[in-house]
Amino acid sequence: MRKEGYQFSALPLALGALGLALGWHWSGGLLLFLGLFILYFFRDPERNVPVEPDAILSPADGRVVVITEEPLDGVAGRRVSIFLSVWDVHVNRAPVAGRISRVRYCPGRFYAALRERASTENEQNEIRITMAGGQQVMIKQIAGWIARRILCWKAEGDAVARGERVGMIRFGSRTDVWLPLNTEIVVRRGQQVAGCSTILARWKG
Repeated sequence: MRKEGYQFSALPLALGALGLALGWHWSGGLLLFLGLFILYFFRDPERNVPVEPDAILSPADGRVVVITEEPLDGVAGRRVSIFLSVWDVHVNRAPVAGRISRVRYCPGRFYAALRERASTENEQNEIRITMAGGQQVMIKQIAGWIARRILCWKAEGDAVARGERVGMIRFGSRTDVWLPLNTEIVVRRGQQVAGCSTILARWKG
């Protein structure tokens, strides 16, 4: 459980309990439900990290909605987009081990995260990880129409382990992953993935 869950749920839980004690069953029950949902949303379960050295992990829980070819700074590669509903865990994790070579926040719009234009036009935070061999992987934390807060817990120069927590997006959102062409994507569109547990792709060779 993230500490924010306790912070944001304390007031509705307290007011809900007070409402029930005073006989305001409808409003008290609604506030209790809201407080419990906030606790559920901010859950942060431990995950087993796959040990395969060629594995690239999913950085988020959710459903794969896009797999497409897309260059990054003129380098050919592919993008995998994962949609996170309000029922998914919203903690983002590092898909590979390496060093954070770039963190860039871009303000933008708040289109529904399922829409393709969200990848380019919505508020987002870009995190690039450079591996020991020089390979580069990039993830984008993208806000949706409900999510209005992107949290990044890492800074440029930080070392990260594969599967390590790097940030969080509050409420419905989207996480994109950019991979170079010397990877083989092993998930399919429509597949449910789990952050840190699901193998998203593998390095070739």
